[in-house]
Amino acid sequence: MKARARYSQLTHGRSQFLDTAVECSRLTLPYLVHEDLSSRPIHQKLHTPWQSVGSKCVVNLAAKLMLALIPPQTTFFKLQVRDDKLGQEIPREIKSELDLSFSKMERMVMDYINASSDRVIVHQALKHLIVSGNALIFMGKDGLKNFPLNRYVINRDGNGNVCEIITKELISRRVLSDDLPELLLPKVNSPGDDGYKTGSDDQDVEVYTYVRLDKNGRWVWHQEAFDKIIPGSRSTAPKNTSPWLVLRFNTVDGEDYGRGRVEEFLGDIRSLEGLSQALVEGSAAASKVVFLVSPSSTTKPKTIADAGNGAIVQGRPDDVGVIQVGKTADFRTAAEQMQNLERRISDAFLVLQVRQSERTTAEEVRLTQMELEQQLGGLFSLLTVEFLVPYLNRTLHILQRNKELPKIPRDMVRPQIVAGVNALGRGQDQQSLVQFITTIAQTMGPEIIGKYLDPGEYVKRLAAAQGIDVLNLVKSAETMEQEQQEQMQMQQQQALMEQAGQLAGTPLMDPSKNPAMGRSLNDGYDQLQQDANNQGESPTAGEEEAPPEG
Repeated sequence: MKARARYSQLTHGRSQFLDTAVECSRLTLPYLVHEDLSSRPIHQKLHTPWQSVGSKCVVNLAAKLMLALIPPQTTFFKLQVRDDKLGQEIPREIKSELDLSFSKMERMVMDYINASSDRVIVHQALKHLIVSGNALIFMGKDGLKNFPLNRYVINRDGNGNVCEIITKELISRRVLSDDLPELLLPKVNSPGDDGYKTGSDDQDVEVYTYVRLDKNGRWVWHQEAFDKIIPGSRSTAPKNTSPWLVLRFNTVDGEDYGRGRVEEFLGDIRSLEGLSQALVEGSAAASKVVFLVSPSSTTKPKTIADAGNGAIVQGRPDDVGVIQVGKTADFRTAAEQMQNLERRISDAFLVLQVRQSERTTAEEVRLTQMELEQQLGGLFSLLTVEFLVPYLNRTLHILQRNKELPKIPRDMVRPQIVAGVNALGRGQDQQSLVQFITTIAQTMGPEIIGKYLDPGEYVKRLAAAQGIDVLNLVKSAETMEQEQQEQMQMQQQQALMEQAGQLAGTPLMDPSKNPAMGRSLNDGYDQLQQDANNQGESPTAGEEEAPPEG
């Protein structure tokens, strides 16, 4: 089946979602989603909402999602060796060298992402996700490209996996003629076939990109124009490194498309829009001042109209009246209801949590991730599966293909996402661990911690909760035991030396009065010094034996 016919066939299942997305866009960001137009308008007059709460909420939530998914200062993934594939444990020295190499490769990937325009396109796709609930990203050789909902259709199988993607683009005939042979392009002013109009060189041509899974589980796609395949447009990609990323905000079983955050609170946004319009128009009507002059009065209307500020005219005050809209109480009620709606919508889109720091820290990223997960449920789980993992796999594939990154054996090394759900899990583990220790210290006393808990194990678990590798950083149990034994020996030697110095002053231990005891003390001191030399230590500088009393 031709791509154009298949696209028209799949649009019936998309129409309801597109209508809802257009309404959500009109109330928040009117430029995001439009109807499926057959031509590109030069300038389209957009609807202007009566309130700005919707746009503010969408932009704020998109920024927080962007900060949590792809942090600007930290990496969102980690390369790890699969020990189960090696069949043996890696020595500590080799593992330390591998971690250093992996850390360098991670920085190379993040430098590539920071130097590209990926974050701009991802932020745009996140706004589409929030408003329409759907977004499509294509990772081409020239960078990322975002497709709004009115420019693509999809088809999923029974398990919710994407099996067909068809995009529709409008390209100028003049631009397209440079890439297409004359046989594919109908002549100008020729009779139109199949609904096509070829009136001028500047007219837009519908170009369809047909993406589907083949029998071997690979993605294959090509482009069509005028129901003919464009030469050189065929391409393939493995299933796990596909450049086509289909994103959803919320999923409903059996539906091919997702539902956005704005749709969940569409009732409140509609109410806020109506009240804002009514309050603005009512306030404008109430601010209008109209004077009424009694028809039987001696005061002339022209006299009132021509009178300046502070002028003195003849007339009676009872002859002139002012029309007043007695809706002050109604305006107050509408304003209070608007405040309640704005507060509910702001809470739903995480607007009230104002960022205070000038620089983004790792703790801020973690708190933002926890806040998003608590407010948005399983959004992170969905975005990790449908965005982060495919995006990382495709980025690694591109860098390795361009020889900007060494080859990574996929069966031995596995990239692990440390943002999203995994980062939330580490943060919650850390919080639970610290809370457990604090509770014990408050209820049973600090001394119980050292009696029943292992400090070394606590340090390791705390490092694991924060995603820190403790290799060659935390001392092992053997090293700590050896250092403790050496310290105890030094304390015993010092105690014996101090005791000998104190006893030297007694008559019985005085060498001048008891020569035998003096010789015994000298022999004992010589033995202590020999033991210290055998251990690679020397007596403390400046510490001398107490001189004999004479």
